[in-house]
Amino acid sequence: MGLLDRISTRKIESEPAVFQPPADSDPLFPTKALKKFLATLTSRDAPVLIDLGPVVGSNIAYFGEQLGCKIFVTDLFADLDRHMRDGMMEQFGEFVAKKFTQEAGSVDGVLCWDFIDYLDKPVAQKLADQLTRVLRPEGALLGFFGTAPQNGDAYYNKFIVSDEGVNLRARAYPALRGRQTSLLNRDIIKLFSGLRVSDSFLLKNNQREILFRKPA
Repeated sequence: MGLLDRISTRKIESEPAVFQPPADSDPLFPTKALKKFLATLTSRDAPVLIDLGPVVGSNIAYFGEQLGCKIFVTDLFADLDRHMRDGMMEQFGEFVAKKFTQEAGSVDGVLCWDFIDYLDKPVAQKLADQLTRVLRPEGALLGFFGTAPQNGDAYYNKFIVSDEGVNLRARAYPALRGRQTSLLNRDIIKLFSGLRVSDSFLLKNNQREILFRKPA
């Protein structure tokens, strides 16, 4: 094998795998919990929201128009990828524990999306503790939890509000970490033991929407 052949072989071997989105990528699905989440915040003047997902301009515009709120976008998916890339997953729990600098009881709502699905239980517990801490009494947290067995596919979902909050679009994008083991209902409730389940809906896409409220 010549020099050029060896260089060509190394190049092919070093190239990352091409991202293959799931077959049902970018599906539109009805959300039953989002409107209820928003309804819990409409009585507050300029409520404060934390969004754990990536920046979605149309979502920020929608929530701003509906609520006149202040939104902190905290892209934990990007933080998770960075820790995976740097081989620092053992430190991710401590990172999450220090990530939220808001005062206790200062946040009206949290959009958790499906981030919990990508965490080990100890890290998920640290996150749940911090979100419970910053949430004000009667505040709300919306989370999505997968119920189907995990197949190892590594992709995240960017949730985009559509049709005035009646539907959501789940747009897949590359991830360095796949979903972990699906949590049972009792495990989810135990994670957020400081909150109570206000509403829970099982969707046709094997996802459960859970709306939590913090007791007064």
